[in-house]
Amino acid sequence: MRIVLLGPPGAGKGTQAKILADRLQVPHISTGDLLRENVKNNTDLGKEARDYMERGLLVPDELVAKMLTKRFAQSDTKNGFILDGYPRNLNQAETLDTILQEKNMAIDFVVYLDTAEDIIIQRLSGRLVCSVCAANYHIKNMPPKVKGVCDNCHGPLSQRTDDREETVRKRLQIYKKEVSSLIDYYERQHRLRRIDGGQEADIVLNKIIGFAKMLNDSLKV
Repeated sequence: MRIVLLGPPGAGKGTQAKILADRLQVPHISTGDLLRENVKNNTDLGKEARDYMERGLLVPDELVAKMLTKRFAQSDTKNGFILDGYPRNLNQAETLDTILQEKNMAIDFVVYLDTAEDIIIQRLSGRLVCSVCAANYHIKNMPPKVKGVCDNCHGPLSQRTDDREETVRKRLQIYKKEVSSLIDYYERQHRLRRIDGGQEADIVLNKIIGFAKMLNDSLKV
């Protein structure tokens, strides 16, 4: 199965993508992770990306597309993948389709985690991130065993500046403008599936798996 997860920040895309990839036994491809991996490994594309990042600039879409093209060429994507963090706009969606068409692939369906603004703010404003291993916690929903300390590596936990309520509201305004064209694009292709992202994580997961089973009767998860 080739599945794209869409949703506003705080909708739970990353969490669902990791669990879903494990259940379906396909790789989880996150453009954020892909970018960091290329920079860390000092690949040619990573060197280009680092140059933009060090100058405080966004990494161009063309560069991210090249990273995805190389990732899709790896053998572990043969039976599918879960794509998280891409596309973010209509231009990226069209680029993604072009990349996959060249490899005789296509997206099976797109999940949009439709999540209420108050739920997103509650989730993000309580999020804590480890400064060492980037593990995520939540003050209320998933607190660390020791306050302010990562369970995995014992690094310090802190709140990201872009997770503060006023910043989250601005991010959501921008996201809504960008995602409307994406939703229209995938609805016209009859590939969009909407799920209430405010539900419990296991309920959301089971609904996504249900969509997958409807498309592939032989799927066993």
